[in-house]
Amino acid sequence: MKLNFTARNTEITPDIKKYAEKRLQSLERILDDTIESDLILSVEKYRHKVEINVRARGVTLNSVEETQDMISSLNVAFDHIEKRIKKEKDKLRERKRRKNRILEESLEPIEEEKRKQIIRSHNYSLKPMTVDEALFQLESEGKDVFLFRKFENESWTVLYRRKDGNFGLIEPE
Repeated sequence: MKLNFTARNTEITPDIKKYAEKRLQSLERILDDTIESDLILSVEKYRHKVEINVRARGVTLNSVEETQDMISSLNVAFDHIEKRIKKEKDKLRERKRRKNRILEESLEPIEEEKRKQIIRSHNYSLKPMTVDEALFQLESEGKDVFLFRKFENESWTVLYRRKDGNFGLIEPE
C-alpha cells in the first residue's frame, strides 16, 4: 500500500492518518491487490473537503466529499470508494461469467453438427424441361443444385454448380 497525504489550509493529525490507513487496508483486502492512493485534505471556512484517488490493477477511482467535519468527510469518501470497488468487482465477475456462458453456448452447436440432419429442399421441377431451361432456373434461384426431369426421355437429371464456376450434369443410365 502506497499512501500520499496532502494538506491544504490544515494539518494532518495522527488520528486522521491512522483512520485513513485503516480504511485503505480494508480496501486493499477487498481488491486482493496492492493499491496506490492520494489523500488530499483541505479546509475552507467551515467546509472540510476530502479527495481520494485510488489506483489498482489499471483502475483509477476518485471520490470528493465535503462536510463540516474532517472524519465524517473521510468516512463518506471511503464508503463511496468502497461501493465503487465492489461494483467494479461485480462487473468483472459478470464479464467472466458471460464469457463462460458464451463459450458453453458455442460448444452446443458443435455437438449439433455432429448429428447429421436431413433438411428437405424444394430445388426441383416436376415438369419436363431442357438442360438450358434447368440452367436458367438454377441461376435465377441462386442455388447450387437443381433436380429436374429431362424433356427427351423424362428421366430425372441433376444439374449442379461446381467449385470452379462451371456446371455439372448427372444423368442416370
